[in-house]
Amino acid sequence: VQLQASGGGLVQTGGSLRLSCAASGSIFSSYFMGWFRQAPGKEREFVAAYFWSAGRTYYADSAKGRFTISRDNAKITVYLQMNSLKPEDTAVYYCAAKFPTNSGSIYLPSSYGYWGQGTQVTVSS
Repeated sequence: VQLQASGGGLVQTGGSLRLSCAASGSIFSSYFMGWFRQAPGKEREFVAAYFWSAGRTYYADSAKGRFTISRDNAKITVYLQMNSLKPEDTAVYYCAAKFPTNSGSIYLPSSYGYWGQGTQVTVSS
């Protein structure tokens, strides 16, 4: 499985960006696809996740109401629509895939076995 993240950039406070994570290889319907972010000097933190087969979504408190995770089955792509962006959203954003047999929490980076390369999001004040 290979993941390719894109869509980052520089945006002003209150602006929007849509991140994409295109997957290649074998993506099973029982995978969780997640978005994490890491700001300088901080640990990688959970942003949102999508349970592929059930269409169920999960969000960090900081993302609720502003971010939306969605998928495109045909393109095997997961999106993260980010609205009302704030300077504290500035970070490198990573997409990740969680093994279906991994019983770890979807909120922990250690539970995900595949990672994309990251895309920088910078929100100016």
